[in-house]
Amino acid sequence: MPQIIIDGQRIEAAAGKTIIEAALDNGINIPHFCWHPSLSVAGNCRMCLVNVGSIRRAADGSIEHDADGNVMVNYMPKMQIGCATPVADGMVVDTQSHKTESAQNAVMEFLLINHPLDCPICDEAGQCKLQEYSFEHSKGKSRFDEQKVHKPKRVELGPQIMFDGERCISCSRCIRFADEIAKQPAITFVQRGDKVTIENFPGTTFDSPYSMNVIDICPVGALTSKDFRFKTRVWEMSFNDSICTGCSRGCNTKVGVRDNTIMRIEPRTNMHVNEYWMCDHGRLTQYDFVNENRVSEPMIRNSAGQLVKADWNDAYAAAAELLRGVKHQEIMVIGSSKSSNEDNYLLAKFAKSVLKTNNIDFVRHFNEEFGDSFLRTRDMSPNAHGAMESGIAHHAQHGTSIDHLADKISQGFIKALYVMDEDIALIPKIASVLDKVQVLIVHTHNATATAEKAHVVFASSTYAESEGTYTNVTKRVQHFTPAIVTKENERYMGMKMSRWDKFGAFNDRWTQGERRNSRMSWRIVQGVANAMNAQWQYKDSESVFEEMTHHVDGFKGMSYELLDEYGGMIMGRIGTPESKGVVYESHYFKPQVS
Repeated sequence: MPQIIIDGQRIEAAAGKTIIEAALDNGINIPHFCWHPSLSVAGNCRMCLVNVGSIRRAADGSIEHDADGNVMVNYMPKMQIGCATPVADGMVVDTQSHKTESAQNAVMEFLLINHPLDCPICDEAGQCKLQEYSFEHSKGKSRFDEQKVHKPKRVELGPQIMFDGERCISCSRCIRFADEIAKQPAITFVQRGDKVTIENFPGTTFDSPYSMNVIDICPVGALTSKDFRFKTRVWEMSFNDSICTGCSRGCNTKVGVRDNTIMRIEPRTNMHVNEYWMCDHGRLTQYDFVNENRVSEPMIRNSAGQLVKADWNDAYAAAAELLRGVKHQEIMVIGSSKSSNEDNYLLAKFAKSVLKTNNIDFVRHFNEEFGDSFLRTRDMSPNAHGAMESGIAHHAQHGTSIDHLADKISQGFIKALYVMDEDIALIPKIASVLDKVQVLIVHTHNATATAEKAHVVFASSTYAESEGTYTNVTKRVQHFTPAIVTKENERYMGMKMSRWDKFGAFNDRWTQGERRNSRMSWRIVQGVANAMNAQWQYKDSESVFEEMTHHVDGFKGMSYELLDEYGGMIMGRIGTPESKGVVYESHYFKPQVS
């Protein structure tokens, strides 16, 4: 394995790696704009210019030293770009000398010549690589006194992307992503020199299911999201780690929150799951149901047939009383592939040990047209594998399945339904007989058709308000944490909120977001179970997961700490976890909360 020296530090690098890759693997950052570890090398920004040479040796092969005893190096006459120069044994790389600094200053001055001063209105401000390098690698002044070149602004490159030609620094990241990752080569450079800009090929539009990734990798504010455009500034938000619930891939995400409202969702690097990417569907569809149409309090149907808000303990007692009035074999428990492993595990335990029913199942959500050969899967729920492993699965030998539920209700065999985080009224056959059910108890985030018919409604927290684990399509168990504050998690969330949300006054317009009185579904199940004399005492999601690791084979040996350390762990392979590896972060100045 080649050994090289970078800024006096001797490191080993795999053969074939470039200087910038070897540096990244060893925690050394070389400034760059156009390079990205998943894209081909373009080498057109020149920001990664470094001094490259080799140790000077005498005729007899001995190392030569100068008068001060320092090792002498023969540097190449011209500087080399770190993104395209492969390492070689004995190579010496200097990234901090005056010569390197002068080159970086010159590149920055050149890039800023025609760049507009849009920072006060630019969505990228606060996480902009150009801002970052202007601060770290620039003189802070320009010798350019002429008129800046003006280019097209507010250009639609696709249904989700707006392009600003004046901000573009021609790094070509978006062009290479469209060609190499999205497999839709719809973008290209046109013109030359200082008039160069980006356009769609005639008659095309960049409408790939993954198009919005170019917004993340754009090092400046040239590509912005139509969905997020001008909504808020990056420093006004908190960014917390989460998992996308749009399909069973389980892409790792960061959830941007302001005013206790999700403003945007973006990918988080996990080389074992989604690498650096996520699909547009995951970005655009997984936060509206968190922000809007929520059930914020538990409710009980009164004697007048109306659902009215209730205290949690009263709701638990009402549910317990209703369930006691029905025979065990007449109760059907429906879990959810959208709920966490912890939620489903405790629901299965409740069904088997408290309700003593074998009628357990969950709704599958498949869409054959949605899946592709990259990230998207046909299973439109995040935790179908986890639900089954946690005990929410119909056994053919006994019990009622979702497929036969409507018939069993019609025949009078099922008289009570306990439904967790599923709108079963969306299934026409079940919706047609739902009025025949004597007892309907529902956990729900949103106002749904099922909740409208329920006798007791529990306000359950969404993934963005909960802590737990999901098991994805490859059976990788991944830990997620809350990003939204509820009355249940308020103390825990104190250090995870943005400064604006944390320190804003009561009359500030950005502190008016609702703090809902919702609870995680496992905690709701525990409340109902204890109202039926179960005496469970789980303190948090981690205590539920710890019990799972002792009773469910696939989870044995796991812990939240290990899941975070390895970026998730595959069920049954706890002895050979995969290393998280080096995590590439394109932007450094973005506020991070963890």
